[in-house]
Amino acid sequence: VQLQASGGGSVQAGGSLRVSCVASGRTDNIYLVGWFRQPTGKDREFVALIRWSGGTTNYADSVKGRFTVSRDNARNTVSLQMNGLIPEDTGVYYCAAIRRFRPLNYYSDSGYDYWGQGTQVTVSS
Repeated sequence: VQLQASGGGSVQAGGSLRVSCVASGRTDNIYLVGWFRQPTGKDREFVALIRWSGGTTNYADSVKGRFTVSRDNARNTVSLQMNGLIPEDTGVYYCAAIRRFRPLNYYSDSGYDYWGQGTQVTVSS
């Protein structure tokens, strides 16, 4: 499985951006896709996730009510719509996928099998 992230950019606080992740290869193996972000000089942190089949979602508390993760299985695409952006949302955003179901901490980046290349999101005050 290969993941290609796109979107992102620069916006003022209160604005919106959308990042997308296109999966290719053995996408039938994907169980779940997560979004993580890494602010400069900080550790990578969980943002949101979505089940590849069924569409169950979960969000970090810091983005609940502002971000929405969705998927389009026909296009093998997972998107993250980000509204009400604040400067603390600044960072490199990564999509990642877990290959098959297994019991692990989906909020930790250590269990993910595949990663996209990351895309920069910058929010200015």
